[in-house]
Amino acid sequence: MAKLFESKYIPLANFFKQSTNKEITLQYSEIEAVIGQILPNAAYLSSSWWKKTKPPALHYFAWTDNGYSVKSVELGKSVLFHSNVIDKEERLLDENNQQDILIIREAELEDARSFIRLQESIFSETDFMLYGKSDIQMTVQSIRKEMTNWKNTSNSILLFAIMNGQFAGYVLFTGGPAPRALHRASVVIGVKQEFSQKGIASSLMHHGEKWAKEVEISKLELSVIKENTNAQKLYKKLGFDIEGDRKNALIINGQFVDEFYMGKLI
Repeated sequence: MAKLFESKYIPLANFFKQSTNKEITLQYSEIEAVIGQILPNAAYLSSSWWKKTKPPALHYFAWTDNGYSVKSVELGKSVLFHSNVIDKEERLLDENNQQDILIIREAELEDARSFIRLQESIFSETDFMLYGKSDIQMTVQSIRKEMTNWKNTSNSILLFAIMNGQFAGYVLFTGGPAPRALHRASVVIGVKQEFSQKGIASSLMHHGEKWAKEVEISKLELSVIKENTNAQKLYKKLGFDIEGDRKNALIINGQFVDEFYMGKLI
């Protein structure tokens, strides 16, 4: 990959690196979801921005380095990419057998509105989260403030799972300020139902644990509602153990609900 390749397009390069589809149509919104930033004005105003293959522009390496070229552009709407690789059978999949492409990346401030929508969607699908559908009122300003705090704290991070250009889930690791507890981080994870059974939660945790080790976090903690047996099975599969319980931890639909504490040493 080019030495001066713009870092903001690295997630897009990872997207094309994973792809084995002969052709891919991506909406502008999907590309922006992958990179976590708004595309430059030139991408909206001129198709030549997409078809550049010479410096000083470097964004095109995201797809050309992975065997793709731009076939057509519908300005402001979508871009059709075509694979130039003809000697690898895996690049020539039938159009009806499109592969899922998952990108895990750190949240950017531009993701605030998308994070709100993602949480609202997840909260509306289950009663097993800390917040219900209408329990909190989130604003872009408040979420950006939280994101800024996480970015400025060495022991906290928010990661997104982007599948096929759509926000599919997230994991939040937050550490506290106490010097004696800097080795610990609490974990909150959520995945939209339409993306369940695709290994997204496991991928999020894998990337999160890799980050945690890099910042010298050695203990992960989370809580899970006792009735949420599917989540418990997942967390146990990921190496978490039940360390205790908390009676009447939450009130859901007017009823007290108990939780398990779970932890993992990494």
